[in-house]
Amino acid sequence: MPDIGEQLLALRDPGNAAFQARLTPGIDRDRFLGVRTPEIRKLAKALRGSPEAAEFMERLPHDYFDENNLHAVLVEQIKDFDACIHALDCFLPFVDNWATCDIMSPKCFKKHLPELLPHIRRWMESNHTYTCRFGIGMLMRWYLDDAFDPKYLDWVATLRSEEYYINMMIAWYFATALAKQYAAALSFLQNKKLAPWTHNKAIQKAIESYRIPPEQKALLREMRG
Repeated sequence: MPDIGEQLLALRDPGNAAFQARLTPGIDRDRFLGVRTPEIRKLAKALRGSPEAAEFMERLPHDYFDENNLHAVLVEQIKDFDACIHALDCFLPFVDNWATCDIMSPKCFKKHLPELLPHIRRWMESNHTYTCRFGIGMLMRWYLDDAFDPKYLDWVATLRSEEYYINMMIAWYFATALAKQYAAALSFLQNKKLAPWTHNKAIQKAIESYRIPPEQKALLREMRG
């Protein structure tokens, strides 16, 4: 079997690499191979549980954006909860962009929501931008439906950061909360519990959402600062 790096190189797409680079500022253009996400997922599925995958995941940091995305999908596939948490704690400090961060949503979390919460709190308290963003993202993914508790809104609302990609995730979280837990989320906007920029961005994203009815959007428009 060819080396994982060689397999990724064989899938490179220069046109898509240029597109990905434009969407992911701050990452050197030469670090993009342009491997498309379906190909990344197909390769990860073929590698799942193999010695080659284990060796690849121990080889940090990676050189290419595409290697990071493959690593993220391999982590996402881990079925054992404790092993997945360990793999995330090894990998998250090396995540350097929103796309790699957001591609990860481990399926094993669904069966371990109580055990996951302390890790989410820990990630959200991290000084590393994408570790914090990942924590907020997991709270949004798993705890706005049946597992919802209003205190989780407080966890996110009290975060303060100068980092654009953290603040965007806070706004995304509250826009999603307005779609799923409208009354509880609305009170946070009415009481100005978010930083001003994040408050307005959350309203903007909610207004753009097809999941929020027109009468609620009309009220949200009146709340913009």
